[in-house]
Amino acid sequence: MSTVLAGRGLTKKYGSTTALHGVDVAVGVRESLAIMGPSGSGKSTLLHTLAGVVRPDGGEVLLQGERIDSLGENRLSELRRKRFGFVFQFGQLLPELPAEENIALPLMLDGMPRARSVSLARRWFAPLGLDGLEKRRPGQLSGGQAQRVAIARALVVQPDVVFADEPTGALDQVTSEEVIRLLTSVTREQGASLVMVTHDPDVAAHCDRVLQVRDGRISGHQQYTVTP
Repeated sequence: MSTVLAGRGLTKKYGSTTALHGVDVAVGVRESLAIMGPSGSGKSTLLHTLAGVVRPDGGEVLLQGERIDSLGENRLSELRRKRFGFVFQFGQLLPELPAEENIALPLMLDGMPRARSVSLARRWFAPLGLDGLEKRRPGQLSGGQAQRVAIARALVVQPDVVFADEPTGALDQVTSEEVIRLLTSVTREQGASLVMVTHDPDVAAHCDRVLQVRDGRISGHQQYTVTP
């Protein structure tokens, strides 16, 4: 499996605390990778470092062989908009915008006209079971529906990698199962890779591979399936 994203020798300190100790990780094309570990283990720091949100103090991050951690902030911001998608625990949808515009937002921020952006966003409603909800605002959606909108927003730019930080953490067990099945399957169908932080082993089991992080180091690894 070819590698789309890699971290090599990643180190990160916050004051006297070392969050990452020379971590090496590689993510394959169309692979889903779950990162697990206790609170304070460094798992979220690892995800944010791979996503270009946090700069490492040492080591490097490469996207399709190109080093990205040393890019200037403007270039890095552009890369995050165009080649990465993000799904967060509470969706982080804009409450004043209807669902279709929340999905279209990354396209509009990149300069695409509103009409074209919304047209592309509407294509996601049927595949994600959201038909009829185009005009609803986040406050009018259930938790599961809001996360489906967040998944569509992450994928509408056709990213290389989707990063998900506890995407089911605010959902009940049944809705969590529905959302994680959708997230992993649709991401793979779109040709994107998925890097996800989760505390739930049942959620992690839907991914191709699981990394266990403890005290800023990779402490374990489990392969579940091989992505076709």
